[in-house]
Amino acid sequence: MSSAQSPHADLVGALYRDHRSWLMAWLQRSTTCRQRAEDLSQDTFVRLLGRDQLAAPREPRAFLVAVAKGLLFDHFRRAALEQAYLAELALIPTAEQPSPELQLLVLEDLKAIDRLLGKLSSKARAAFLHNRLDGMGHAEIAEQLGVSVSRVRQYIAQGMRQCYIALYGQPT
Repeated sequence: MSSAQSPHADLVGALYRDHRSWLMAWLQRSTTCRQRAEDLSQDTFVRLLGRDQLAAPREPRAFLVAVAKGLLFDHFRRAALEQAYLAELALIPTAEQPSPELQLLVLEDLKAIDRLLGKLSSKARAAFLHNRLDGMGHAEIAEQLGVSVSRVRQYIAQGMRQCYIALYGQPT
């Protein structure tokens, strides 16, 4: 990648050259899968290339682990989401199950929604999920989260907006 594509390509290149093997070993211990570790390692450096600002870290390995942990957390969360979806599909009689193509499309939509809900604050995400998945009312959610009912309405609206963006793109 040239410097024209990323203002800190040289720094990321040095981090890659000096610490990639170590990061791979760390990720492989965390995932027990060489291919997944390789993907997460590459994603770590791609994420760094995409940053607007990047200063040389004092502790490069700790810095790389922090970035990789975020990606690892995302990976495990998406894997759990996929397993939950597949478990629900298994409850549907075979004759009524959606086609494999439709199953894949639904799973991709769920992952997109999960990614965007991950951008919400923890309270907004909790309010939205309690309302939509657990069927809790606004007052009940407000009491549980320690916020006002109007704040719960705002949180749910934020969650709905993120779902809309995931499925249909940014509103105009």
